[in-house]
Amino acid sequence: MVLKVYVSGMSGNKEVKKRQQRVLMILDSKCIQYDTVDITEPGKESEKELMQNKSTSNGGTVSDPEPRHPLPPQIFNDEEYCGDYDAFDMANEIDTLEVFLKLAPADTTAVSSAQIELKQENGDAKEGEKEKEEEKEAGGDGEEKAPAEGEAEVEKAEGEDEASEDKEKTESAEGEDAEKKEEGSEEKQLTTEELTAVLPAPAKNSSSDSASAQLLDTERAATSQ
Repeated sequence: MVLKVYVSGMSGNKEVKKRQQRVLMILDSKCIQYDTVDITEPGKESEKELMQNKSTSNGGTVSDPEPRHPLPPQIFNDEEYCGDYDAFDMANEIDTLEVFLKLAPADTTAVSSAQIELKQENGDAKEGEKEKEEEKEAGGDGEEKAPAEGEAEVEKAEGEDEASEDKEKTESAEGEDAEKKEEGSEEKQLTTEELTAVLPAPAKNSSSDSASAQLLDTERAATSQ
């Protein structure tokens, strides 16, 4: 069984070049023998076609997330497909690279444990980020709530001031009405007194006047005799 790493020696994609270099560097550091297949070399058309047809992962990059054809590096063990760079890198991280490269029998227990640990680490990291976001949102709500309470207190104070002003206006109006009533009463009294002064005195009884006149005439007649 021969491990094959399909690469592109003429790729203009910098990320593809870095990925190819990293794969080869890791294999060299682990003393894993492999053959490099450059699909851009003349006479490698069949190898290129085999890589494109059997690769189930497209090896998408940031600059080309959905490539038209699978991008190198692609890893095969003879003609059996192993995976692309992302799968290679994951296997290296969880220490299951030889199983990924089909150089050792699969230890499902070890693989599962490593995957579980990796998922737990990712889950803990996500939960930590989620808690931070929730705390941030809670802090923002508190800040928004405080100004709202302050505005409510200001509005309440303004309402109390307006009510006080209305009360003062009402009391002032009532005082003015009372003064007007007193002035009206005094005017009424003055008018009655004036009318009393202006009206003539009642006429005396005519019979009394007649008796007085007769008495005067009698006295005058007695004096003359």
